Amino acid sequence: MIHKTLKPFPKDFFWGASTSAYQVEGANLEDGKGPSCQDVKELPPGTADLKTCADHYHHYKEDVALMAEMGFKSYRFSIAWTRILPQGTGEVNPKGIEFYNNLIDEIKKYGMEPIVTMFHFDMPAALDERGSWGNRESVDWFVNFAKIMFENFGDRVKYWLTINEQNMLTLVGPIIGTLHLPENCENPMREIYQQNHHMLLAQAKAMVLCHEMLPGAKIGPAPNISLIYPASCKPEDITAAQNFNAMRNWLYLDMAVYGVYNAILWSYLEEHDACPVIEEGDMDIMKQAHPDFIGFNYYNTGTVSASDGTEVAGGDQQSSNGIAGFYKGFKNPYLPVTEFNWEIDPIGFRNTIREMYSRYRLPMLVTENGLGAYDTLTEDGKIHDTYRIKYYQDHIIQIQEAITDGCEMLGYNPWSAIDLVSTHEGIRKRYGFIYVDTTDEEVGSLKRYRKDSFFWYKKVIASNGSDLSDL
Repeated sequence: MIHKTLKPFPKDFFWGASTSAYQVEGANLEDGKGPSCQDVKELPPGTADLKTCADHYHHYKEDVALMAEMGFKSYRFSIAWTRILPQGTGEVNPKGIEFYNNLIDEIKKYGMEPIVTMFHFDMPAALDERGSWGNRESVDWFVNFAKIMFENFGDRVKYWLTINEQNMLTLVGPIIGTLHLPENCENPMREIYQQNHHMLLAQAKAMVLCHEMLPGAKIGPAPNISLIYPASCKPEDITAAQNFNAMRNWLYLDMAVYGVYNAILWSYLEEHDACPVIEEGDMDIMKQAHPDFIGFNYYNTGTVSASDGTEVAGGDQQSSNGIAGFYKGFKNPYLPVTEFNWEIDPIGFRNTIREMYSRYRLPMLVTENGLGAYDTLTEDGKIHDTYRIKYYQDHIIQIQEAITDGCEMLGYNPWSAIDLVSTHEGIRKRYGFIYVDTTDEEVGSLKRYRKDSFFWYKKVIASNGSDLSDL
């Protein structure tokens, strides 16, 4: 639909940006913090370790002040499980509680809303050794962690996100360093979807607990959602798109919102003897979760064609080769790609929002969206990232289109507030509005520089999204 006039962004729209603890904080084993799965994984060659990252742990006051200078209304960040509970369970680390209390207070000092992700790819290594999410006890581990967070930070944090990109933990766990499979696992698919079931159950219990402990708070999931297109109007391609949408997107949101397994995906699991063990009472708990909103990460759409049965699995968070008998990955000829070969589809952003709102009728919060690129720091301390400004211009206007379509949007928190270590592509893949002087090869001065996109986004926020023009 082509609108004659676009509706304005809501007056209380959460303009901000996002980070995650293990990618930005550094100080990964300081002040009592225990190792997470990210600290002990084998790193891709040539990428920085997590000892320093952007050193947000020691620079948080400076970083939050820069966010406030941009005019942020919100800051979405994660709490590192092992900074609070070094072994994942047991004794609480007071230094970890102190750090996040200080960070939250600093955010509130500037009138920003802290939006907290409870789990962002960083299972405690001690719990990884006990089976990670494959252990049924993981449900209780997570709920205990949630309770500690609600007790210590719930007086100031009103918006909570449960598990970041659970669908990516399930679909591409080895790439993001989170998949734990037992030795001699006979049916990896069944094991993976059993882990997924435990995560879904842990999420539901955390939502119920949040509503009990913090009646004024709001909580929701945070999957990575990419609407899947059929490669053509050929009926078999449309079936393939429905297949992959069910696997990649709707399984997680159907469960979070309705407490039911997606039928298409369940049929696929049945065919592969991969259905999880569901204990008595599990599904009743799922139905009690009642999320208040949907947080979601969006980078691009996907396109698929009918499977020819020869597909070999592979890809990353935003691309997939396909699954034999289910769908075949297809390169969309109408979309450009980033320097890191991720397709760019701003209109697909609107399409994805519309589809989610049609299916679930809950307010939506963008918790990630952004452009990873090789940024260059000039001799005079400038970063001219016009390509990032263009990316955001094209995507923000599509949020406004979706709002005019009737979709309820809470805010926009793109990835990322400052440069950080990308999941498997290091610091060289920069996303931030703020440049951090460090590289994958060596730790630099860690000085912060305002990119051109910093000043542009400041202007956007000040106008509540009405001025998207170039600098």
